[in-house]
Amino acid sequence: MGAVAGAGIMSASSAPAPTVLDGNRRFAGKVVLITGATSGIGRASALAFAREGAALAFCGRRAELGRGLEDEIRGTGGQALFVRADVRDEGQVRQFVNAAADRFGRVDVALNNAGITIEKPLHEFTAAEFGDVLDTNVRGVFYAMKYQIPHMLTAGGGTILVTSSTVANTTSAKRSVYTASKSALVGLVRAAALDYGDKGIRVTAILPGTTDTALVRGSAGLTSVPDAAWRVGAAQWGRSNVPGLRRMATPEEIAAFAVSAASPELTYLTGTALAASGGTGAG
Repeated sequence: MGAVAGAGIMSASSAPAPTVLDGNRRFAGKVVLITGATSGIGRASALAFAREGAALAFCGRRAELGRGLEDEIRGTGGQALFVRADVRDEGQVRQFVNAAADRFGRVDVALNNAGITIEKPLHEFTAAEFGDVLDTNVRGVFYAMKYQIPHMLTAGGGTILVTSSTVANTTSAKRSVYTASKSALVGLVRAAALDYGDKGIRVTAILPGTTDTALVRGSAGLTSVPDAAWRVGAAQWGRSNVPGLRRMATPEEIAAFAVSAASPELTYLTGTALAASGGTGAG
């Protein structure tokens, strides 16, 4: 994503069509848990599930953003609970999951989404940086599933989604540790699906392509540039690096993908990894 820099002279590509969910409230009466929901894909997914009627419990490290999202969902008549939690801390994850179950009475769907990236050549990583990426992206998902699954077993079933990435299939330089973490999640999902398939729990990985989020903007080193310059640079990056749709995804598009993957219609979906790549890897 670092190739975005210096693209300010290019004109922005046309925006994607608005993402529209079907509005059938497919998750009315269901409880959805999301980790890493204070921004980006997680935040968009919380709003999308809420529009579909779900009661939302979500966590993140940034309390101000979490409280703001909680208020936004409640302001539209939805049910929401924010718990500040760092997925690297087992006790905090356990507290989050149990608080959600205590508030809403059950756990039906989980989107384990929290993740970070550090991008540089492999030999430049410190052991601490390596550990931070793996602890957040993989250990954090393990903790979440460890405490979500017992509630789903009690309820007789559930659906777990794990946010991996298309880098699990097609990666690039300076992303070795991030790629290792996201590839590990695909393996975790495939095996866990076999553990719990006959218990009514479906486990699926979703693989978003590069998405216009603060995480991606930060990895490009462009957090401090004006928004207009970012939009132009991001558009150029998409044209050069996404061979199909020639643009990055929006968080709302990936949120709609997650909602669809968790939908009650897809009862035979488990143990696999589904990509919303915009065409990355197709050529």
